[in-house]
Amino acid sequence: MIYFDNAATTQQKPRAVLDAVLEAMTHMGNAGRGAHTASLDAARSIYDARTLLAELFHSESPSCIAFTSNATESLNTALKGLLRPGDHAITTVLEHNSVLRPLYELREAGTELTILPCDDKGCLLYDALSDAVRPNTRLIVCTGASNVTGNCTDLARIGAFAREHGLLFVVDAAQLAGIFPVDVQRLHIDVLCFTGHKALLGPQGTGGLYVREGLSIRPLKSGGSGIDSQNTHHPDRMPTALEAGTLNGHGIAGLAAAVRFLLEEGLDAIRARELQLAQEFYLGVRDIPGVTVYGDFSTLARCPIVSFNIGEWDSGSVSDELLTQYGISARSGIHCAPLMHQSLGTLKQGAVRFSFSQFNTHEEVQTGIRAVRELA
Repeated sequence: MIYFDNAATTQQKPRAVLDAVLEAMTHMGNAGRGAHTASLDAARSIYDARTLLAELFHSESPSCIAFTSNATESLNTALKGLLRPGDHAITTVLEHNSVLRPLYELREAGTELTILPCDDKGCLLYDALSDAVRPNTRLIVCTGASNVTGNCTDLARIGAFAREHGLLFVVDAAQLAGIFPVDVQRLHIDVLCFTGHKALLGPQGTGGLYVREGLSIRPLKSGGSGIDSQNTHHPDRMPTALEAGTLNGHGIAGLAAAVRFLLEEGLDAIRARELQLAQEFYLGVRDIPGVTVYGDFSTLARCPIVSFNIGEWDSGSVSDELLTQYGISARSGIHCAPLMHQSLGTLKQGAVRFSFSQFNTHEEVQTGIRAVRELA
């Protein structure tokens, strides 16, 4: 099988990730729930992961990193923990449902919402920001990169705007983390939400959020913490404030190994290879009669994603043909991003998405090009 669905989850992981999970499962106990060796091993492993992620994201300290099960839980925690009825939030049509659905729920409860548009290539229209701000605007939340087009958003520009207007800045880094360096302090990001199973190369069921020092978020959950057990309220200091219950220590050990791999290999080198493969595929299919490619390919400041359609052919049918005839696994449909597809005019048809990993090969890309050409 040729796997081109890395924007959904990376299938091929570094060997060190597999080894770390297996080792953790053979000796790890429950962090913070005892002073014995197994518990202390778990605590050290989880702290190691915090330290590595703090380095990756240029966090003020490891305590700013709280673990969750994925970016969806992180975004729900951030949005539901920061917004109240009467507040106003700004977001974009580029967003995944992990941003949109919590915001819609909050809107039903009294939070106001403005959704910024994009152009015909799926690029955010930044000039709409100024008109969107209201006296009760609390925060801006946006994705670091579209999971449909691969277009990156200008986080530096939005972060500066948010700081200038006294707004919180929440970023969905599900597609960005592990591909581009993210300096939360330089970009004025207050909350960064990430998942472990995509470009961070970690196991599924891992993720987390960076929370700027001094910012308090109402927890999504409360319960066991391993500390201050006599208190009737959940502890309010980070990272315990956002980590009720037993963490996925085995998965977090794998995530630590993955982040260590990324830091050692270098994100720039990894991204260069992935973008080379994506660009090779894009150049190979863009001029095929009947093929429409979506996104802005005038810049390499993008994620290694190429989404396309063949004529009016349903994207799901194209994906089925790719799998059964060529052994290619790709993603079709609307990718949990309905407003993006509505903006592109593909809400009914969806699109076929190829997303590339450093572990893909030139030969696999050429097979993908040939498959699209023959199907078209």
